[in-house]
Amino acid sequence: MLKDFSVQSFFMGCLTAFVGFASSFAVVLQGLKAVGATDVEAGSGLMALSISMGLCAIVLSVATRLPVSIAWSTPGAALLATTGAVAGGFPAAVGAFIVCAALIVVAGLFKPLGRAVAAIPAPLANAMLSGVIIGLCFAPVKAIAFNPLLGLPIVITWIVVGAFKRLFAVPAALLAFVLVLVFGVDIPPEALAAWSRSLVPPVEFVTPVFNLAGLVSIALPLFIVTMASQNIPGIAVLKVNHYDPVPGPLFAVTGLFSLFSAPFGGHAVNLAAITAAMCAGADAHADPKRRYWAAIIGGVGYVILGLLAGAVTTFVALAPPVLIQAVAGLALVGAFSGSAVSAFKEPETREAAAITFLVTASGVSFAGISGAFWGLLGGGAMMALQRLVPRG
Repeated sequence: MLKDFSVQSFFMGCLTAFVGFASSFAVVLQGLKAVGATDVEAGSGLMALSISMGLCAIVLSVATRLPVSIAWSTPGAALLATTGAVAGGFPAAVGAFIVCAALIVVAGLFKPLGRAVAAIPAPLANAMLSGVIIGLCFAPVKAIAFNPLLGLPIVITWIVVGAFKRLFAVPAALLAFVLVLVFGVDIPPEALAAWSRSLVPPVEFVTPVFNLAGLVSIALPLFIVTMASQNIPGIAVLKVNHYDPVPGPLFAVTGLFSLFSAPFGGHAVNLAAITAAMCAGADAHADPKRRYWAAIIGGVGYVILGLLAGAVTTFVALAPPVLIQAVAGLALVGAFSGSAVSAFKEPETREAAAITFLVTASGVSFAGISGAFWGLLGGGAMMALQRLVPRG
């Protein structure tokens, strides 16, 4: 394994951890508070999720030698934010988190589901990935429009450094983001005082309560959203990058690590989609067999960020969210261009791929499930129809 380690994978792993944590931790905190968590309980849940997904990424990447990136369920957190508190308060929500994790384990051990995921056509998987990524790829332009003095240094750094050495373009943009935050954002003294008080990791064990309200309102919708919007697209991203994982065991392991984080307030961890594209793409390493180190380093980064969850949350929250998204978008430009070319390369599947891309990129959710799942479903239906009905 040590022979496979590279500086390129190290940089991408560090960036993966930063992007995965910073780009959506606010959604997680909002979701946990919406279902009744106190500030301490929400911080504990954030810490537990970060550590859990970091350890899960390390275990799976070492065991499979594949760049298996793990994330918390951002769509699941968004679902919690719209669900609100249920009867029994946050303990009932924690009980629902445990039930959801158990359902993910069962789904992973159910082989027909794994075979269904493995059968996703490559053009549709590439189109789905392009649709998932394109929103973040717009972020650098939006950051410049938001504030040119803050956004331009990040983008220009990426362009200039990338012209000389593509490997260091994204790390340089990340450094530019930190400098912009330190020197370009007015940080009030009370914010620094709050940062110093947040260095101690928040740990809060919540005794779960199991009731029908938690099962119907949280557990089942959270399970469906996590599987449809995260785990299935996560497998598709690996397949797009020419890896052939066995889905079932990966799903089951993410369910086990979700069980670990649930009593401390974490809702669910799952296979990543966006950060998976970063770890599994060519920017992580030219040799696909060595890219798994990016996921391992990313996992280590998640554990460290989890232990520093309070301090990191306070620091990153000082920056406008669009700047964080801009760094992520710059890191995904290569992944977007590659997946888009592959999606629309074959004329026979171009229309089906277009449907998948457009539905996914729309960002519209139906029945609480994100457009990524419905995009695959719509594109698959179009592809099946084209095969059944001969063209004139």
